[in-house]
Amino acid sequence: MKIFLNEYIHPTAVEKLKDYAEIVTDFKNVEEIDAIILRTTNVSREIIEKASNLKVIGKHGVGYDTIDINAAKEYGVKVVYTPKSNVQSVAELIVALMTNVARNTSIAFEKVKKSEVKMVAPKEMVGVELQRKTLGLVGMGNIALAATDILKNGYRMDVVGYDPFVSEERYQQLGIKKYESLEEMLGEADFINISVPLTESTRNMIDLEKLKCCKPNAIIVNTARGGVINEEDLYFALKTGVIRAAASDVFIQEPPTAENPLTQLENFVATPHLGACTEEAMIRMGMTVVDEVLAVLKGEEPQYLVV
Repeated sequence: MKIFLNEYIHPTAVEKLKDYAEIVTDFKNVEEIDAIILRTTNVSREIIEKASNLKVIGKHGVGYDTIDINAAKEYGVKVVYTPKSNVQSVAELIVALMTNVARNTSIAFEKVKKSEVKMVAPKEMVGVELQRKTLGLVGMGNIALAATDILKNGYRMDVVGYDPFVSEERYQQLGIKKYESLEEMLGEADFINISVPLTESTRNMIDLEKLKCCKPNAIIVNTARGGVINEEDLYFALKTGVIRAAASDVFIQEPPTAENPLTQLENFVATPHLGACTEEAMIRMGMTVVDEVLAVLKGEEPQYLVV
């Protein structure tokens, strides 16, 4: 068997893969490939059509928006992913980014490196506490709830949420106040977490109109997908004081560079899609995606099937 893999996954997972198949790193002989494992590689309809021997595509991660799911379904190619492997790592990054922005950590360090700080605890770096603030959830999947567990128990935050796919019973079970309106929920929150997939219905979900619904002191964190927040609108909102600050681990163009205007703002923190970038998560994701792909190739039923 031949399995395409040209991105880093944990060496332990690679070694397991090598015991069962030959690893190829390009699509030159795509018709010979039995499986594809990817992190960010785009698997288009054209590739799927040409890969006549393709049986399964494995996504090393949660979001599978770089895979043409309709084409995979049409050609009988199974798609598997690793929905639980990076939950804790992304949740911890959400908390880290909220704390970073609230306490001006990154900008303070940059100013220290440039010898621009002339006194201790300068007034322009006065931050805010997370304790007893209101956390607003846009999307209530596994990652959002894992972050909520940390923030609710560690900082005693009140939690409100907007997710039309979650039942009233589930809200009550979690102790989260339900909002039918995204706009109303945004207006209630001090810290806002974005955890929704990028789809046609969520693209530019948070635009200037929605940002104007937020409190002026609101802090927004996005570790989901670039494009859920309109970047131009977010820049305007941060530049003009519509909201206090924001942080994002995801962008329309990745990795982010200094050419992105957001990176020039002192009330914005950027990270290059580090959500799942921990040793523990990399092991879990690598082993899970390899196990799932091999299960399909062996004629077994995978645990995490998309289509």
